[in-house]
Amino acid sequence: MDISVIVPLYNEAESLPVLFEWIARVMQAHGFTYEVVFVNDGSTDDSWNVIRRLREESEQVRGICFRRNYGKSAALYCGFKAAEGDVVITMDADLQDSPDEIPELYRMIKEDGYDLVSGWKQKRYDNKLTKNLPSKLFNATARKVTGIHLHDMNCGLKAYRQEVVKNIEVFSEMHRYIPYLAKNAGFTKIGEKVVQHRKREFGTSKFGMNRFVNGYLDLMTLWFLNKFGKQPMHFFGLIGSLMFFLGLVAIIVVGGMKLHALHHGIQAMLVGVNPYFHLSILMMMLGCMLFLAGFLGELIIRNSSERNNYLIREEIG
Repeated sequence: MDISVIVPLYNEAESLPVLFEWIARVMQAHGFTYEVVFVNDGSTDDSWNVIRRLREESEQVRGICFRRNYGKSAALYCGFKAAEGDVVITMDADLQDSPDEIPELYRMIKEDGYDLVSGWKQKRYDNKLTKNLPSKLFNATARKVTGIHLHDMNCGLKAYRQEVVKNIEVFSEMHRYIPYLAKNAGFTKIGEKVVQHRKREFGTSKFGMNRFVNGYLDLMTLWFLNKFGKQPMHFFGLIGSLMFFLGLVAIIVVGGMKLHALHHGIQAMLVGVNPYFHLSILMMMLGCMLFLAGFLGELIIRNSSERNNYLIREEIG
């Protein structure tokens, strides 16, 4: 099979027939063998019944229906697991992504050799203050942290080599950083294509401003897991040792100052009421706790079933 199109959706009943008809028209015009996997993320409207009807009309339609709303990452994870096409395309169900982009995305994967191609909605029709500006700031930060120079990392329209989606795990709200997940898994040939952004025809956006706050937190989580996920002692042990050492030096200084004052008959503050003494003790305690956190992390990693889970590209002989 040439292409699997994964469409995560939540309350998009009106858009689905139009979207599938458009996808089918593009596929037939280019002679692709394909499937469209609709992942219904706990919709409360008639979306699942629409998917059922589409399945009755076309064997290219497949559907997955969650019992409740789990989020876009969960929908993509299940869609990736079900995908059978050599190239996997993801797109939103709101008709803001154009299926006319699919042939070129497919070509870039198959002929140009990209592992992943991300869409870039260069001209957007969203609200400039509430969506465009925060999106630009978000993407600038993401480029800096991940080292991947994409203008629109969170664009829903992407193309993947099948090997990519079968070797990454999309969880929590990490769908925003799939290119980073792919890079961490060893798929480094990541490209970008300017794509058309269309105005929403039906319904309203399901995402609020909190996605930007959550996005930054998720970015920091991914960075930390990638850098220290298998070696937590390298982070906690280093910071803990540094804090303990600074606290120890501070206590020696406080004690030395007290002894110096006693030796020269100078009246000085009692060590027990000196705030620097208590800060020094606190730093030493925090240092010990961080060091122990790193040690416990190493024990957990040592006993984890994933500790020796490495992605092998190829074996010979």
